[in-house]
Amino acid sequence: MLLTGHKAEIFTVKFSPSGRALASGSFDKEIFLWNVAEDCGNYNVLRGHSGAVLELHWSGDGHHIISASADKTLHVWDAETGHRVKKLREHTGYVNSCCPARRGPTIVSGSDDATARTWDIRTRGSVSILRHKYAVTSVALGESGVNPYQVLTGGLDNDIRVWDTRKGDTVLFSLRGHTDTITGLRLSPDGSYVLSNAMDNSVRIWDIRPYAPFQRCVKVLTGAQHNYEKNLLRCSWSPDGSKVSAGSADRFVYIWDTTSRMILYKLPGHSGSVNEVDFHPSEPIIASCSSDKSIFLGEIAP
Repeated sequence: MLLTGHKAEIFTVKFSPSGRALASGSFDKEIFLWNVAEDCGNYNVLRGHSGAVLELHWSGDGHHIISASADKTLHVWDAETGHRVKKLREHTGYVNSCCPARRGPTIVSGSDDATARTWDIRTRGSVSILRHKYAVTSVALGESGVNPYQVLTGGLDNDIRVWDTRKGDTVLFSLRGHTDTITGLRLSPDGSYVLSNAMDNSVRIWDIRPYAPFQRCVKVLTGAQHNYEKNLLRCSWSPDGSKVSAGSADRFVYIWDTTSRMILYKLPGHSGSVNEVDFHPSEPIIASCSSDKSIFLGEIAP
């Protein structure tokens, strides 16, 4: 199924935790909400950003949508009414990435200002600042019950850093192997692994458990491409962890089997860079968004 309505390239798309709705963010500064449960129609448009929406996420309970923008701010929206409930604006550069905790009020953001910040949406101002030498292009938060205090950041220096916010914002360890900018990070469903997409045309799976072996890169997946556009192409896991997907500049949707590393699907249809792919939380459905201003909903084998 084809969803259209955005007036410019679409950078980010996410299913709600219930799977009944879909949110998409675009260069047109708007966030569209789509009714997946019924006719897949657009039922709301969230306006308020003054720059491109570069990444968005639903909160774990589905009550809020968090968006990161080129206008140097993060917005927190009421997912039911569409009203903005908070504007977070301490960054001094593009906010490239955001990630809420799966449970709880914490958010992490990464920016061109070479910082990642953690926030508590119940309070004013950032809780901590994680300083880097170069722009931060992607962030993720550790899973509650596994690594609840961990923040993961990736950026222009090709490394993924794992921070412990309890220890004075200390880097616990770095994940090295990519040879170009990290464009996407996503935690596995059980919180034990992180998936990364990078401009070196590789997608990697890393073991981030506390006592993992020294060689933490456990899988390297190839096929997805980056190009001169240098879009921040994201990546995602299926709900059961058996499949992963990543954005690709060659206009195809790639889905891999995490055990065999084989490409299960290479799906055509888009006429521009595929910037993000997301898996439905309970059905064998994927959503992909593209620089061609469109979203595709497709069905895959369970």
